[in-house]
Amino acid sequence: MIAFNKYYNKFNILSATLIIISLLLLIFKGLNFGIDFKGGTLIELRSTDNKLNVSSLRDNLNQMNLGDVSVKNFGNETDYLIKFENNENKNVIEQIKTNLDKSFGNNFDFRRVENVGPKVSDELLRSGVIAISVALVLMLIYIWIRFEWQFSLGAITALFHDVIVTLGLFSLLGLEINLSIIAAVLTIVGYSMNDTVVIFDRVRENLRKYSDIKIYELTNISINETLSRTLITSITTLLALLSIFFFGGEILKGFSLAMIFGVIFGTYSSIYIANTILVRLNVSQKTVLKEDDNKV
Repeated sequence: MIAFNKYYNKFNILSATLIIISLLLLIFKGLNFGIDFKGGTLIELRSTDNKLNVSSLRDNLNQMNLGDVSVKNFGNETDYLIKFENNENKNVIEQIKTNLDKSFGNNFDFRRVENVGPKVSDELLRSGVIAISVALVLMLIYIWIRFEWQFSLGAITALFHDVIVTLGLFSLLGLEINLSIIAAVLTIVGYSMNDTVVIFDRVRENLRKYSDIKIYELTNISINETLSRTLITSITTLLALLSIFFFGGEILKGFSLAMIFGVIFGTYSSIYIANTILVRLNVSQKTVLKEDDNKV
């Protein structure tokens, strides 16, 4: 049996440090919002010139004073995704077409052009924040109904840790935040909660079974009993996400990276955060039996 409880205090300090650093990064550095949340223009084009590359295309567009221009390959090597912030020039797309034709020849097929205005981007950002907040509140309500309040506090603390540290890493690395990242964060919330509920179910079952074992030891027993399920789920999920990250193209890299962070943090927090809350609150068999009596 692995003595997970032996490291509760050390990992609690690590978790608190990560949360503080992440919050400081989010406050002072902020997040690198994409055009979904800042507003801007997205162009998807295909070139018939196999000699063209991302750097030459970016250098050419930078000469047009479009602001911060992002150029990436996606799909085939001749497919490019161009993003830049809002430009007041209504004819900017035509000017880009003219400039590219002049510089590289008539070798481009503009397959998609999307514009996101400042008002729409603000609404999307607000909707994203609301979606994450509602998900956390609903999870709190569910876990409160399903378990005792001590378990609810442990689960929500673990969720808060996972979301904040994941966003903190994105802030540290300067990675772009778009709608797919919001979807990833919402998925992380569900994944982390699922891991935590599995362990909590076993903890509550063991609390009813053993009256002479303290919660410090009992959480460790429960973690070990569910460890194979936790590891198998996490490893298989990570294998799928790593495949998406390396072979899914540039567009899916942000989503898959956020999910990879989330799965790792979710597995960690279900063991070393959610359970240590139960230990700190000194949950006992009386806690569970009292709640059972109230439900009856």
